[in-house]
Amino acid sequence: MTDRKPCKVCNFTRQKSYGLVVPSLDDLKIKGCEFLGFSPGEPVTVVLEDDGTIVQDQAYFLCLPSNTKFMLLHEKETWSPGCRMDGGTAWMARDSMLLEVDTVDSSSAAAHWWHLAQQLKQDLASIILMSEADLQALVDAPCPELASAMGFEEKKAEDLQETLQGVLDRREEERQSKELLQLYLKAAVKEDQQQEVPSQPSQERAGDVDAVDAVEVDSASGFMSRTLMVLKGKTSPETRLSTEELQMVVTRGMEAMEKVLGWDRRRTSALLQACEAELTGRLQQVQAMQSIRSNTQLDRVQRAEEEGAETPAQGSN
Repeated sequence: MTDRKPCKVCNFTRQKSYGLVVPSLDDLKIKGCEFLGFSPGEPVTVVLEDDGTIVQDQAYFLCLPSNTKFMLLHEKETWSPGCRMDGGTAWMARDSMLLEVDTVDSSSAAAHWWHLAQQLKQDLASIILMSEADLQALVDAPCPELASAMGFEEKKAEDLQETLQGVLDRREEERQSKELLQLYLKAAVKEDQQQEVPSQPSQERAGDVDAVDAVEVDSASGFMSRTLMVLKGKTSPETRLSTEELQMVVTRGMEAMEKVLGWDRRRTSALLQACEAELTGRLQQVQAMQSIRSNTQLDRVQRAEEEGAETPAQGSN
């Protein structure tokens, strides 16, 4: 009989995590789906929670150490690095703190950017996955303290902050470009429909209602209040959210997001498409960076092996 292996499973948001003991990869899928509340028989992909490696081979599964943490993904869900502080839920606690406390003291603010710095220290590619609020926190951090947290020289930390500011600037430029295009399209439509001017006040009143909705919070939605405020009240919200927040929006789907936002299907569909495109683009960038890093490491290993092979030959001469 195959030995039973203790391990852990979580969903893609890392908000749910359970310990279980299973003898095989198939049993992990069955039991994991049951614990996480997935529908029976629903296809899932098993990946390592820490780096996203897909686990399909039973022999490989058995070689993994006890208490390895796995992530179960639905069809449209994709692994992304987590903000680690307390097992993957630090971002929730952080957002709650920012919403519930009017005045955040300096120690709390420092803890916020310090944990973000630790995430960057592990993988600089996580810049792509961060929300604008996270990027701004790192830009505003004292440069000497950021250098110390990252293990960098101060000049390198200064360069990093300039890079982060560049990311923020590019996202703002993207938003401005979209807004200009939308204004142009609206002007063109208005020019073609000048005879329908009397009906416009009612549309303006609808816009006022949207502005009010932007500050309301749907406590049953499962979204953080800040996320809902960005989705409802900001232009091009997909560029302002973190990758975890984007995945939550995309995974919820059309009907759920219609109820959460109180929007019609057309407007909700446009938001979902924008979020999915932004999410896909970010994850492709991360995969490209990981591929470059892997190829670079492989080249280093090959060069080291070649140099090691040449050294004995030179010694024999």
